[in-house]
Amino acid sequence: MRRFLVTVLGNAIALWLTTLIVAGAKVTAYPPADTLATIVTYLVVGLLFGLVNGILGTAIRIVAFPLYILTLGLLALVVNGLLFLLVGYLSSLLGFGLSVDGFWWGVLGAIVMAFFNWIIGGLLRPLAGRDRR
Repeated sequence: MRRFLVTVLGNAIALWLTTLIVAGAKVTAYPPADTLATIVTYLVVGLLFGLVNGILGTAIRIVAFPLYILTLGLLALVVNGLLFLLVGYLSSLLGFGLSVDGFWWGVLGAIVMAFFNWIIGGLLRPLAGRDRR
């Protein structure tokens, strides 16, 4: 349970940093738009991103494995960009959350978020209990 919460927190922080850098991706907090609502919105979108990436992303990577090999992994950019767009669409159904301006902004957002998740995952690894050796 602790590992799950740390992962959601890491996704939320990575998403926040991504929206600061990528101009085509932004998060709209649910009303009233105060600091607590913004933090909760980032946590909810981080949870949604983790669920979509963990369930649907894994299934797509398993099914499309031959295409990943054929394209030397470049298909991963397209898949991650589409998953980023899907999170934006699903969160917009809730009336708040991530909005992405287009496919290429989704690809750039997915790349930047993956980079931040890698860094944050390394920093939060002791909290998640994944550093047992």
